[in-house]
Parts: sequence; structure tokens; C-alpha cells
Amino acid sequence: MLEIAILAAQEAGKLIKSKANSEKNVATKSSNVDLVTDVDQQAEKIICEIIQKKYPQHKIIGEEGSTNDSFNDTRGYLWIIDPIDGTTNFIHGVPFYAVSIGLVYNNDVVLGVVYDPSSEELFSAQKGQGAFLNGEPIKVSEEKTIAESLMSSDFPNNKYRKLTAKSIENISTKCRNLRAPGSTALQMAYVAAGRYSGYWELGLKAWDMVAGALLVQEAGGRVSDTLNNSYSLDVSHVVATNGFIHEELIGILKSNQTTGFEVE
Repeated sequence: MLEIAILAAQEAGKLIKSKANSEKNVATKSSNVDLVTDVDQQAEKIICEIIQKKYPQHKIIGEEGSTNDSFNDTRGYLWIIDPIDGTTNFIHGVPFYAVSIGLVYNNDVVLGVVYDPSSEELFSAQKGQGAFLNGEPIKVSEEKTIAESLMSSDFPNNKYRKLTAKSIENISTKCRNLRAPGSTALQMAYVAAGRYSGYWELGLKAWDMVAGALLVQEAGGRVSDTLNNSYSLDVSHVVATNGFIHEELIGILKSNQTTGFEVE
């Protein structure tokens, strides 16, 4: 199944890369900052067709709604897809976005692929088998404190934006430095690869983080919600770290009242 996920990600990535400098047809979804392009839709179609051809009985959920499957039934195999995680970057010509493909079996994440078509970096993981970048093993960083760490977060397209700004202002004064580059999947992959020591974001969907969460876990890190409950498909406010700084980061979010649960 990993081979099919990689094939699907790379084929979608070819399309995305070929359209990177072209004019896009842009539409809004839930708000004027929640965007979709014709390339998102075409890339999702490519991924779905490759998976459906090989595994016609598997369910598929994509961010752009190419299938009729839903989270109401997560029994058996369920593929969860974000064809371009970082659409706003893609629209504006910023080369930081990724194809994200996760596979869930009976509500348990068993496979994840994150592919950056700009750099051609391919991050992959299968449950219990470690995490890899272009076929080479990766592991999380070894920083023991936030003061030593390069951190990452991002601004959501929803009611959590002001709360996120507050948490970024707070944590940026405590860490070595902080980045907000605009792609959940890639940011979590960067935690898995040891580039960032920690990442948090509020108001996410399953397709944003399902593949990245497995990458972090298989690289030796930790993933939870912002109250330190175990990661699951219904988590919306996420923390992903190298493990060493996990409690410290969650403690800051709680004490600063920026976990996201304050405005539920």
C-alpha cells in the first residue's frame, strides 16, 4: 500500500509542479481566506483514481470532496487526502506546500506520505516501521527545552486566529526562533525530520495532519491535542514535538489560555 500512496503523491505532485507558475482559478470555501484552486481538485482526482484502481473497496475522504465517503464510518480501510496542503502558498507562488495522504485501518493510522513537489522531498511512514525521507531513516531532534528549539505554528482560517497570534507572541519570546510557513503536513514532517523541535496549531481537520502525525510518532516524537490527550482523527488543536519539550509546550499553552478549547 505504501507504493500506491507514494505513486499517487508523486503523480499529483507532477501536476502541481507543472502548474506552480501558471494562472490559477481560485474559489473560496468557508471564508475568503479558505481557498481552493482547480489544481487542488485535479490533484485530488488523480490520487483518488490511482487508489480506487488498486483498492476499489477502500473508502476515500479528500478535502475537496471528490468522493461521497465520510468520517461516519471508519471501519476497514479509509484513505484521507489533502491534495495541496498549503493552498494559499501555492496560489501566491510560495514554494511551501505538500501532498498529504494518510491511510487509516479501523480508526488507527497505519500509513502516511507527505510529498513536497517543489523540493521533491518525500516523507513516508508505516506504523511500527519508522519514518523516512526519500528512503532514508529520519528521527526527531534532541533539544531538551523550548529555549533551545526552533518552533513552528501557523494562523488558521477560522475563529482561532487571534488566539494563535497570542500564543505565537508568547512562545516566540521563549524559544530560539519560530516559523509560520503555512503547511501543516510539511511542518509536521519537519518535526519528524528534526528540523523543528515542536509545532502546534488550532482548528485543524483530519486531512491536515493525519499523515504528519504518523511521521512524527514513527520518528520518535509525540503527538497530542493541546490538553495532552492522545492524538485521534477527531483532534482539532494539535501539538507535535520531539517528545522532550512536549510537556513544556502544553504547559505554556494552558497557562496562557491558548489551547483553543477556551473558545469552543
